[in-house]
Amino acid sequence: MEITGIISALVIGLIIGALGRLVVPGKQHLPIWLTLLLGIVAAFVGGFLASLISSAWWWVVIVQVLVAAAIVYVADGVYSKKGKTP
Repeated sequence: MEITGIISALVIGLIIGALGRLVVPGKQHLPIWLTLLLGIVAAFVGGFLASLISSAWWWVVIVQVLVAAAIVYVADGVYSKKGKTP
């Protein structure tokens, strides 16, 4: 992978993270930097999973956003419970 591919993946990951946050209902407790970082991870994971089925760009984006939403949802649950004491 060339440097332009890596930079493109990072930018797409930031956008995917923001879209994943928008898909999850309710208020999230994650800081925006963590959401964007999770979006970068979701872009790579979702891109890999989508490529197993099809390489259509719209399919890849849908899978990436769904993966980002799932990761944001799980991370928000963990992050919001971390600050609370039983």
